[in-house]
This record gives sequence, C-alpha cells and structure tokens, in this order.
Amino acid sequence: MKLLVCGGAGFIGSNFVRLRLRDHGDEVVVLDKLTYAGRRENLADVEDRIEFVEGAIEDREAVARAMRGATHVVNFAAESHVDRSIADQDAFARTHVIGTSVLLDAARANGVERYLQVSTDEVYGSIESGSFTEESPLDPSSPYSATKAAGDLLVSAHAHTYGIEAVICRGSNNYGPRQYPEKLIPLMTLNALHGDKLPVYGDGRQVRNWLYVEDFARAIDLCLERGRSGEVYNVGGPSEAENVDVVQKILELTGRDESLIEYVTDRPGHDRRYSLSSDKLRDELGWAPQMEWDEGLTHTVDWYRDNEWWWGPIRSGEYREYYERQYGRALAD
Repeated sequence: MKLLVCGGAGFIGSNFVRLRLRDHGDEVVVLDKLTYAGRRENLADVEDRIEFVEGAIEDREAVARAMRGATHVVNFAAESHVDRSIADQDAFARTHVIGTSVLLDAARANGVERYLQVSTDEVYGSIESGSFTEESPLDPSSPYSATKAAGDLLVSAHAHTYGIEAVICRGSNNYGPRQYPEKLIPLMTLNALHGDKLPVYGDGRQVRNWLYVEDFARAIDLCLERGRSGEVYNVGGPSEAENVDVVQKILELTGRDESLIEYVTDRPGHDRRYSLSSDKLRDELGWAPQMEWDEGLTHTVDWYRDNEWWWGPIRSGEYREYYERQYGRALAD
C-alpha cells in the first residue's frame, strides 16, 4: 500500500504513521504544512522511513505532488483548538472545508482506492446523558466543530455522488505523549511541573470522554482496512472525567497541591459534556481500547517530565506569547 497521511506530523497523525510502519510496512508519504502543532520532531524516530512533503491540504499543487501514486489517503490535517477557532474562524474553514474539498477532488482524479477522514465527537455538540451514536444528528457549537462537520458532509457527499470509497472516524478527546500543550492534559502537566497556575475554565465540571492516542490510531487502522465504505465509525474512550478531576489527578502525579488551580472565565459556548458510543466499531470490527485511564495518564505525565527536548522549544517560543495573551499570566521559565 502507498499511503498518504495528511497532517501526519501532528499529534494523532504521527502516532498513526508509526503504527502503519510497524504493523504494515507501508510506503508512507506525509503531507503537513508544519503549523505550530505540526512538528517534524513528532516523526524524528521514523523520518528515514517516510517521504515528507511540506504543504497545506488546501494547496492543489502540494496535494497533487504528495498524492501521486497513492492508493489510500488518511486525512488528519486540522486546526484543532476551539479557542483559536473563536478568534480566527477563517483558518479553520480553509483547512476543514476547502482543504477537504481539494483532497477529495485529487483522490477521485488519482483513482485512490480508499479515503478516510479523521473527525471529532464535537460535531455532535453536547449531550446531557447517554452517548452519541453514528445516527445522532450533527449539532456543532463552535467554528471548529462546525467546519469539521462541513468537511465530514463533503466526504459523505463525494461517497454518495461520485461513489468514492470513503470512511469517517470520529474520535473522543485524545491524550498521550507529543500533544501540543494548548490542550488540557499537556498544558496542565507542564504548568504543574513548573509550578505555574493551572487555568481551569468556568467551574471545571465539563465532562470529556478520554481516549489514549494509540487506541485511536488502532481504530483508524481498522476502519481503513475493513470499515464499510460510506460509513461513520465513532471511537469513544473508556473513561469519562470532569476537567477539574483530570487537573487534580495531574497535580497528584506531579506532587503539587490544589493551590495552583486558578478558575478563569469560561470560553463562549463551552460544551458541557461529550460522549461517544463505540458499539458499532466494536461489533463490526472488533475494536476495544487497550489503555486504561489511570495507566495512560500516568504514562503521559511521565513522558512530559522526561522529554524536555520536545516541549522546551514550544514553551519558550511562540506558545509563551499565546498563553500570556489567552490567560493574562506569564509562564515560569
């Protein structure tokens, strides 16, 4: 298989690249425009085994160059932070809508055998109880989730109209090593390790469905290999936790106390609870998560503690400025 992985230098994409190289020995091409969250460091251990093309999925020339000869395409490329989408929705529309459209056109033109779109639980919106299934209506509530939903609908439309082989995977909140520290777990971990305040939105009682990144990569792998064309597969994590409980657990793992928690003004339109049912994926393809929450979180915190080479340049560079604008507080050195 010649596999094009779009956004393969990002957090989830780079984990998927490793899985495919390890378990399938694919010829892998990575297309990534190397924004702040897409980093060559994420592929440092496999860079000699892949072809890397720097470019955006909305760039038709870059896509044509990267897709040449590809038999399968997996699209991880995304602007993924809700706060940033509230400040600048145009960047999200370019990547999620225009970029997906460009990829689908190129996939048809190149006779790609299968296209897989990686999506998010946030396209369903918030749910008070129970879990969303693949039949649940889309009800996005932020520019991030709205543009992701639009991309998903384009994929479904191309499968219906043009008959392309396409599958959509929607994952719950991923966590694990190499996640950019604007997201809850790496942000709180690094702040705790440095003795900085841990900013918690609102009352911190927002509930998320946590999924270890390697478990999500395995689910995507199964859907690429055996998922039914034209179908959506939800990939939910094995554990639910309120954000404040996650923060408290991180404080415990880093030897810090709760005096570091700082409750800050909630972000606009903050969804209260996400939850995905994985029944379809389990019943059809035999997937089940392998990483338990406590073990996965402990491993993740330990990885950040031991890998300053990875996060040091982020914390000392552009991210420091972003954090200070976002939270009105300086980071410790």
